[in-house]
Amino acid sequence: MNKVISSPSEKENQVRELFGLGVHFGYSRIRRHPSVDKFVFGYKSKNAIIDLEKTIDSLVVAKDFVKTLGREGKQLLLVGNKSEAREAVKKAAARADLPYVAERWIGGTLTNSTQIKNRVKRLEQIEADEASGELAKYTKKERGLIAKEKRDLDRYFGGIVKMPKMPGALFVVDAQAEAIAVAEANKLNIPVISLSSSDCDIRPIDYPIIGNDSAVASVTYFLNQIVSAYKEGVAEAVAVATTATEEIKADPVTS
Repeated sequence: MNKVISSPSEKENQVRELFGLGVHFGYSRIRRHPSVDKFVFGYKSKNAIIDLEKTIDSLVVAKDFVKTLGREGKQLLLVGNKSEAREAVKKAAARADLPYVAERWIGGTLTNSTQIKNRVKRLEQIEADEASGELAKYTKKERGLIAKEKRDLDRYFGGIVKMPKMPGALFVVDAQAEAIAVAEANKLNIPVISLSSSDCDIRPIDYPIIGNDSAVASVTYFLNQIVSAYKEGVAEAVAVATTATEEIKADPVTS
């Protein structure tokens, strides 16, 4: 298990790295939410300065949880629809073959799973028809309408095609911007990890990480940290399974 408290020199280096990425920049005092007060170091020019040591401690706890998810074979759903997060979310998801939502959270994605699954199935059907040449039987106008339907479906549901069941947890960029996703996860008792700035209500968040959620460099850093932890957990599970298989082969009688 990761330790929350790093050695002084290690934490100092981490603070410098986060400072260089602008993670410490929060929003103005009038926008700050009371739930993040303990994570704010102070204010400069009326803007919140986030306590990076506390950010580091929170990240360690979140990574430990995510690593366990990977070890247990549970999926992590990445959510980030704001322009600063969109591409970073897609790239991070691709690194670990994780599901994601990076264009718009469709209400009911978690709480109305039957309807969402129907839309995903429709997307898969169109793709299958394309591959088989089945669409050739339609007129040019009909094919154009189907192509538009596919673009729309892929935009909003393409990232969750590989999510056959409910995720083990959500990682969201900006809890305020993704309030609907957070609410749906809360309703289903799905843990939520979030990179959120000083304007967010973090009370519904199980693993809040307070930091700049509007800078691409900051968002990318935390996504990479979380996904790397998940991949470590998956690798550990594979190693354990491989060892068990080798032991059975080596001693088939006792197994």
